[in-house]
Formats: sequence, C-alpha cells, structure tokens
Amino acid sequence: MFAVYAGQIVPDNPLDGLVVGERPDPQVPDGWTTVTVKAASINHHDVWSLRGVGLGEKSLPMILGCDAAGYDEDGNEVLVHAVISDPSWRGDETLDPRRSLLSERHQGTFAEKVAVPTRNVVPKPAGLSFAEAACLPTAWLTAYRMLFTQSGLKQGDTVLVQGAGGGVATAAITLARAAGFRVYATSRDEDKRAKAIEIGAHEAFESGARLPSKVDAVMETVGAATWSHSVRSMRPGGTIVISGATSGDAPSHAELTRIFFQQMRVHGSTMGTRDELHALAQFMDVTGTRPLIDREIAMDQAADGLQSIIDGSVFGKIVLTL
Repeated sequence: MFAVYAGQIVPDNPLDGLVVGERPDPQVPDGWTTVTVKAASINHHDVWSLRGVGLGEKSLPMILGCDAAGYDEDGNEVLVHAVISDPSWRGDETLDPRRSLLSERHQGTFAEKVAVPTRNVVPKPAGLSFAEAACLPTAWLTAYRMLFTQSGLKQGDTVLVQGAGGGVATAAITLARAAGFRVYATSRDEDKRAKAIEIGAHEAFESGARLPSKVDAVMETVGAATWSHSVRSMRPGGTIVISGATSGDAPSHAELTRIFFQQMRVHGSTMGTRDELHALAQFMDVTGTRPLIDREIAMDQAADGLQSIIDGSVFGKIVLTL
C-alpha cells in the first residue's frame, strides 16, 4: 500500500529521513481492525518523530501520522482515536503509563490503511467532511480536554490562549468562543493575531503584552517563552493548563512565589480519551464549529506540509488527502 514513513532518523534535517513509497498492508491482531484512510492531518509530533524524539532506529521503518478519518471495515464513516492503551488498562487511557500514540510503537495514519484497536474507532458525524474530521484526534482533542475537562472554566469566564497559530492554540480559540468564554490570544506575528480574531478571539495581543483584565485560566502550549506572562496574567485561584512546551520546558522565571501565594493551579494535560473525542465530534456537529484548515494537499506531497510545520508558516491544520 502507499505510505509516508520515516526510513531513518536525521535530527538536524528531519525531511532527509522521510520516504514516500510502498509499505506492506497492516497486520491486524485480535481485537484490532483496519480503517481505510481518506484524510489525515499533520502534527508537530510527525516532525519530532523524524528527529528521533519518541521514535528510535529499532522501530523503523515507521509510517507517520496520528490523525485520520475514513471508512471502517463495514463502510461506516469514522475517526481514529490515536491513543493506544494497554489491553488490560481500564479507565482514562491518557493515564496509562504504557500508552503510546499511533506512529510510535504502531504504524501510523499516513497510508491507505491503518490498523487500530477496535475500541479506537469513533463514528464520524455526517456533517463533518473527512478533512475536517481528520483534524480532531490530536490537536483539537488536546484543546477540548484542556478547556472542558481540566480548566474549571464556566460560561462567561475569560481564558488566555498563548501562541495563536499552533494547532492546539487555534483549536482552543475556536472551541472557547463556541463554548461562551471570553477569549484573549497572543502571538508575536501581526497576521496571526488578526487571524485569531477572525476565528473567535475577542482580542489578540503581542506576546507578553499587558491584558485588559486578569483571566480565569490560561491555555499554555508554548512553555518557557510565555510562562511568566501566563502566571502574571491570571487571577488569584486561576488555572494554567499546559499541554506542551514548544519553546522549551525550563522557564527562566518559574514564578513559584506568585503561584503559591495567589493559590493558582497548574494542570498538566495530554491528548484525550475516546469518549472525549466522541464528545468533541458531537460538539462540532451540533454547534456548526469547524476546524480551521490551512490547506489540503495530496498525501504524496507530505514533505511540503511537513516543511511548513518546521518553518512555522501555518495557521490551522494541514490535511493530507487520498
């Protein structure tokens, strides 16, 4: 079958390890099934994999991709949940210490077919296109869990989303506005600030700027570069939900005194559960909210999409189609 995969690890020039070609059809263990892929979206995770972060030489060749939408073996339109938990695990699969994502231990979604545990197949609402649905399982699911499971936000509360333009941040802005929160966003880029307002932010500011008011929660994916601003922008008793640290995980000012004195909470968040993915898909369908797609390209042009991720010249999701 056609596939896009990591053939070798090249940390400094990740695309040098990318191969577009043929791979064997997926093996299907007991309790697993196959999904015929119609669309898959690119994540930063795919670039990290090519750099060897979370993916070792012994696992190669590895088909890339966490997200996909397509048809199950009965011809139903479905999404693929990317979190693979141990078969014996019960409860929230994001807490399983042995969990992995597709394209780490198991072959990923940038292919004509992908094998997944049967429990990881989620119905796709008819109102979502395959390209839209393929945006949901990683970035949008992460944002959904941050906002609706971890933050403690209520309708009418104010939320700050750091780093507008990234996949999770873009999703958080759109979902937060649809849910009835007041949304502030930041970006170093003027165009991205303008686009943040277009997709739902009430106001957008330069990174580090003083906000009109303190916020109830911060959605943090940038890390070191924005951490101090996140803490200083929050009201006493507020919550920072952090799901990534693209600028590094060691801020020069941890702001620990401010955090404990003002009784703030710092809540880590990773991906989401199958039930949350189902709830997210239904939320999108009922509200008419749709993912922002930067562009759709053929899967054999995956290198171009990955290069855009590396360059940071993306606002929204890049979707690969078959």
